[in-house]
Amino acid sequence: MLSWDDEAAAAPRANPAMMGATAEASAEQVALRVNADDKRVINGQTDVNQLVPFKYKWAWDKYLAGCANHWMPQEVNMQRDIELWKNPNGLSEDERRLVKRNLGFFVTADSLAANNIVLGTYRHITAPECRQYLLRQAFEEAIHTHAYQYIVESLGLDEQEIFNAYNEVASIRDKDQFLIPFINVLTNPSFKTGTLETDQQLLKSLIVFACLMEGLFFYVGFTQILALGRQNKMMGAAEQYQYILRDESMHCNFGIDLINTIKLENPQLWTPAFKEEIKGLFLQAVELEYRYAEDTMPRGVLGLNAAMFKGYLRFIANRRATQIGLETLFDQDENPFPWMSEMIDLKKERNFFETRVTEYQTGGALSWD
Repeated sequence: MLSWDDEAAAAPRANPAMMGATAEASAEQVALRVNADDKRVINGQTDVNQLVPFKYKWAWDKYLAGCANHWMPQEVNMQRDIELWKNPNGLSEDERRLVKRNLGFFVTADSLAANNIVLGTYRHITAPECRQYLLRQAFEEAIHTHAYQYIVESLGLDEQEIFNAYNEVASIRDKDQFLIPFINVLTNPSFKTGTLETDQQLLKSLIVFACLMEGLFFYVGFTQILALGRQNKMMGAAEQYQYILRDESMHCNFGIDLINTIKLENPQLWTPAFKEEIKGLFLQAVELEYRYAEDTMPRGVLGLNAAMFKGYLRFIANRRATQIGLETLFDQDENPFPWMSEMIDLKKERNFFETRVTEYQTGGALSWD
């Protein structure tokens, strides 16, 4: 039977010649350490596996904020929503149409966003801090899809009808068909950045998803469901939409920071012709979202009507455009739904529906000061 002394005696002694080789190799390996100044958001040559030293601290801070705001759909009680939905007199037909159309868009929208991140954007971003946030964002997209599924299941809706709405409902299909070509570009295995043309294609895709999908296409639906909550209807669904709105606001802000950093590092991409193309996409997106508002609200409901959203969408489009360095696109300076800004900006007060702390944080992230 071996003792520890026997094992020590049996261990091979180090070869001095090999020790020199190891020291020489270590010197070469040290040369591979990443210098933060050498990092680039796209087309970087530094090792993407070395998270630190940080260059893009803003991306890391957003990752930490996303983790601190973690939530899960099952934490929200849906009992009152179920009772209201099953009550023949609980909601009007227009309100029911609004809810079903909403879910019909959102149940697949976040799947499209996740696919775009995981199969496309992630592999073209060469800054590990930004990749770290993209991983968190992809998980949040999964949580959002889970939340919509949880609402659909709780209400006992026809799952096949709701989940296939992006093929069956024209106003939903048109929005998704607008987005899909920009997904296909980045998810094409043969697509590679490194030229003016391909770098502009990547930048265009990032703008479409941050400013137009997450920053515009979601806002009619958010406003409608949160308006229900303001009238003490569908409170569980509205609570989940509020958390999703908070997440999506951060996704949008991260995407805008990413876009502006790429522009800063690659000013040759921001040509007059490219800017005109982006403006055209903004105008098209506003029109598509307005058509969706008309389809979801053929008549006035909840004190809202489709015409009210024309001004709101123009207000949002102007804000997104100026955030990435474009001129305003519309003569629309005022937000017709100022309470929506309050929903986004709420911090640690109780939420609008008085059901739970708005800024939900995991136990380890809570401050008791």
